[in-house]
Amino acid sequence: MRTLSLIVPCYNEEESINIFYNAVAKVFASINEKTERYQPEYLFVNDGSNDKTLPILKDLQKQHPKTVHYLSFSRNFGKESALACGLDAATGDLVAVMDVDLQDPPELLPKMIDLIENEGYDCVGTIQKERRGQGKLRAFLSARFYNVIDAVSQVRIEPNARDYRLMTREMVDTITSLPEYNRFSKGIFAWVGYKTTYLKYESQPRAAGKSHWSFMQLVNYAIDGIVDFSDAPLKIATWIGGLSCAVAILGFIFVIVRALTVGHAVAGWASIVSIILFLGGIQLFSLGILGEYIGKIYLETKHRPKYIVKEKK
Repeated sequence: MRTLSLIVPCYNEEESINIFYNAVAKVFASINEKTERYQPEYLFVNDGSNDKTLPILKDLQKQHPKTVHYLSFSRNFGKESALACGLDAATGDLVAVMDVDLQDPPELLPKMIDLIENEGYDCVGTIQKERRGQGKLRAFLSARFYNVIDAVSQVRIEPNARDYRLMTREMVDTITSLPEYNRFSKGIFAWVGYKTTYLKYESQPRAAGKSHWSFMQLVNYAIDGIVDFSDAPLKIATWIGGLSCAVAILGFIFVIVRALTVGHAVAGWASIVSIILFLGGIQLFSLGILGEYIGKIYLETKHRPKYIVKEKK
């Protein structure tokens, strides 16, 4: 029998864990109904939770010692680190990434397995048809983020693609071989290539609890994605700086010509101050973009681990 590893990041998800396990167990029962095809390997990654997530995972592991495993971080490292940890630890012939809140419907797993086994795909991802339960502003900005990253990145990231996907062992080994500290999984999944298809599904409500992603966290996540997979912001800063310099030269020529022809100084200190502030803002903006890239380089060169596992079973 082959093994299918399920990587499940958890951060303060005490209400969802058992609900998730029971739902996925039913799916595996249907998969193995006629013949035993896949043995599940549950890899719950506790990302520094401060509720009862870890004790619940320990109890679940004691009940199912052969199939349930957990890895608990020494602190909160973030979902990207939890995904990296799960991929490093997974031993399955196929590897799935899922959210514990059941917004990723496990009922899609049989179809995903079929596409890999019978259609020759290396990866089957998922796309939400629409984002229910989100505010209009957040949904609008999310859609614009995918427009921007597709325009500036060398790889295409499907709009509204979820982390929920099923991958072959070969693809997972390729992903885990990438050494970078700064990780944007959606971009990495696309960058490594491999034959990929997507299943669309209606968005699902959370099984329990509430989302831990704040608006600013999502904004920072979007910035990280753009910076990690494109140098376009650096080029934009260069072009803005060059354009500002050209406009300044034209303005300087205009002042000289007017002084020679009209014979008096140009009035308007308020406009001059506004221009100075505008140019200063452009400089700071460009320095901010440069700082993002330097900060990424700084973190990469320190060679710190992406996560620290304090306890596992």
